[in-house]
Amino acid sequence: MNTIIDWFASIDPILAAFIATSFTWFVTAAGASLVFFFGNASRKWLDAMLGFTGGVMVAASFWSLLAPSIEMSERMGNIPWLAPAIGFAAGALFLFGLDKVLPHLHINFDPSRTEGPPTKWHRTTLLVLAITLHNIPEGLAVGVLFGGVAAGMPEASIGGAVALAIGIGLQNFPEGFAVSMPLRRQGLSKLRSFWFGQMSAIVEPIFGVLGAVAVMYMQPALPYALAFAAGAMIYVVVEEVIPETQQDRHTDLATLGFIGGFIVMMILDVALG
Repeated sequence: MNTIIDWFASIDPILAAFIATSFTWFVTAAGASLVFFFGNASRKWLDAMLGFTGGVMVAASFWSLLAPSIEMSERMGNIPWLAPAIGFAAGALFLFGLDKVLPHLHINFDPSRTEGPPTKWHRTTLLVLAITLHNIPEGLAVGVLFGGVAAGMPEASIGGAVALAIGIGLQNFPEGFAVSMPLRRQGLSKLRSFWFGQMSAIVEPIFGVLGAVAVMYMQPALPYALAFAAGAMIYVVVEEVIPETQQDRHTDLATLGFIGGFIVMMILDVALG
């Protein structure tokens, strides 16, 4: 693991952000590829996988993003909670705004519960849009951390950035599967289900690079940017991930998945960050 961290530390931070978020995209594709091997998947396992995803995102939001934001803000001589609070609120409002302007349908939800403006788009398109919105803050979070490392901020470590990328990647594997299988149940071929499942994460390298570039050239904005990514991720968990796991009778299993994901991400960040 130290070899990987040293390698990331030796390359250009924007390239590092791109490689790390491309890894998270690749893991999503790996999860989506399971559709070729399984004709169907038990709803309870899909709920457990989504719960795991939520746990990773909540743990990452605090240990990888909010805690460094608070420390950074204090070191800069500012009110410790001000920049994190503003950034956190802005991130949540950003996702709230996207929810209102882009039609989408969450996994496991009935088509009558489509969100955003009225549309005649196919349900497949709405499902993929929902998970794509989910992936924007994940890519942004990884990119912002690599940008903070490049900016020389002591609170942003290369180990922490790598830990976050690994954590996001781990939760992207079951997430890719949880996207492709519902598409398959909608009647899509295995190939199309895989294609749309993996494409839902293409935004992660894009926003990873954008986040790294923005922070490198606007260093004072880093505490806000870290909290922004955290706010966006928490919004996704509360508005999308958790409700998706509560639509059936497997809520206990989904909760245990959440706890497991939280523990895994906490260990990763503390051990590597």
